[in-house]
Amino acid sequence: MQKFTIARDSKWYFAFPDLLLTKSGTLLCSWTECTHHSDRSHSRILLAHSSDHGRSWSAPVPLTEATDNLPFHYNCSRMAQLRDGRIALSIDKITIDPEHTHSEAISSIFLYFSQDDGNSWSQPVATGISGIMPDKLTELPNGRWLLGTHKRFQEKLTQYVAYSDNLGETWTKEVIVARDPNLNLCEVSMVPAGGKDVIAFMRENSGLGYDCKKVISHDYGSTWGPVIDFPIPGCHRPTAGWLQDGHLLITCRFMQGGKGWLGTWMQNTFACLSDRDSALATSRKDAWTRILPIEYDRSPVSDGGYTGWVQFPNGEIYIANYCVDDNDGRGQIRGYALTLNDFLLPTNQ
Repeated sequence: MQKFTIARDSKWYFAFPDLLLTKSGTLLCSWTECTHHSDRSHSRILLAHSSDHGRSWSAPVPLTEATDNLPFHYNCSRMAQLRDGRIALSIDKITIDPEHTHSEAISSIFLYFSQDDGNSWSQPVATGISGIMPDKLTELPNGRWLLGTHKRFQEKLTQYVAYSDNLGETWTKEVIVARDPNLNLCEVSMVPAGGKDVIAFMRENSGLGYDCKKVISHDYGSTWGPVIDFPIPGCHRPTAGWLQDGHLLITCRFMQGGKGWLGTWMQNTFACLSDRDSALATSRKDAWTRILPIEYDRSPVSDGGYTGWVQFPNGEIYIANYCVDDNDGRGQIRGYALTLNDFLLPTNQ
């Protein structure tokens, strides 16, 4: 596995990247520039391109304005390539209101669109969807768009999705994807699984090191089944998708839990290999994973594990992640190049 610097800065904290391989073969990375993970008095979304498979990167350019002294901040961006050739970038705009203990219910999801591989972008499009931490826009085989987000229900984080059957012109009210009185379910990553099937992988945010959670829909996301454990312990912010050979890949933060987990943040980022049968299994014991360490953050104020990834036509996998590590207490964006052989030796050996 090779490591590369995508972006780092001597002043700002870079975090929460996503990654997209455009139709022209260019890599596009988006991330948040902020004061700190826990301080968003300044924030904006930045973008950079790479034309050499992530070995070098352009200087960052801003997508949004900076939010200094404004009553909101930008949180986490996600990108998707649509069948009509456009790129869709989803972002949550977090409202700052001291009267609200929880900001999720009063925060909004916006979409930006690009028709030229991310070189220029539309004005932000309001979806009317409330919540935070949107998933990338998921386009299903029947043309439906799904947009996942989460907010609280009776003091527990609950995962929702809204859908559009007219290319985003209108959206349904949010549908509950997963809710459990004993769990905090959030940060969904939705994966079409053929036909009407969609799998939603989620973070459990109680700080107890629980497994990744998943639910399955068999009707294009209109209704969802029960919450099922998936064998990735301590899974935060899963980013799931299919590799060219049919394997399932999920990148995520490993959060072991224990005393003071919110103060020490997290040190490890993992990539997890599985398959379609495991993804659709209705019990933990019927699913398998192989877990590969990607990054260990050596900083005493470690932070990271929000990821995006792509696979190039030659089979190489490229992951974008953020960590602090050697950057003097500030988040930086790193890239990691690997192949399936890092997980599994070829079967003829």
